[in-house]
Amino acid sequence: MKELIKAIRSAANMNQEQFASALGTTPLSINRWENGKTMPNRMAQTQLYNFCKERELDVVEIIVNAKEYTDENHKLVLYHGSKKGIDGDIAPISRGECDFGKGFYMGTTTLQPLTLVCNEDKPKFYAVELDTTDLKVLTVDIGMDWAMLIAYYRKEMESAKGTPVYEKYAHMADGYDLIIGYIANDHMYTELSRFFNRTLTDVALINCLSALDLGKQYVAISEKACKQIKVLKEYPLSQLELALLKDMSAERRKEGIALAEEIEIKYRREGKYFDEILRGE
Repeated sequence: MKELIKAIRSAANMNQEQFASALGTTPLSINRWENGKTMPNRMAQTQLYNFCKERELDVVEIIVNAKEYTDENHKLVLYHGSKKGIDGDIAPISRGECDFGKGFYMGTTTLQPLTLVCNEDKPKFYAVELDTTDLKVLTVDIGMDWAMLIAYYRKEMESAKGTPVYEKYAHMADGYDLIIGYIANDHMYTELSRFFNRTLTDVALINCLSALDLGKQYVAISEKACKQIKVLKEYPLSQLELALLKDMSAERRKEGIALAEEIEIKYRREGKYFDEILRGE
């Protein structure tokens, strides 16, 4: 939090006295916030948020970088966002309509897990370590298998139950402990929705995927995999951080809409629509 407050003041090109005056507080309070001796209360955090919005300051990168965990042992460090926190043993108990079904989801970077929980009241954020020894791993690269597997778990393929296409994706992860695949992040939210709603072809979708640098996620789908996850650190998330992350998430969705519209026009007559793929056409 102290790094974020320093970054906001620096981005506004103000000294502590000027910053305090703009926020209606004292230079001593600013000094104590920036030294980590005290933390701004909810009202002060709201004032800091409004200060950033009024001046269009982009400081989210500070939040994202501050949650990164430095591991000297070079183990596999991943990140997890939780609505209420981890209570008890780690288990594959997320809701079934997530990208790859029920599991314990972990991202390779801090950004996606942070934006995933930024709309919650009291979310928790974790750095975790995953030991992949003896785990059976399914790796799903960017492409139609990735999109169709997400379609299956998000219940978009129910009309095709019993068909070869449905059965392929219903059983693709059978027997595996861990799925490694790309994240259907804020940029891809609109594109996938358009594909599932039959307004974006598979060719257009693949071009959307190719145009973006999607982060990867690790999904522990078995009890065995979950037992090989260790929590390294729990990070606090302030009201100010959540508000700024929420704004960035909304902005990323707008970018996704603009990209989808551009690509849809370019490739509207190429490829197949989702319903045509389900029918095996």
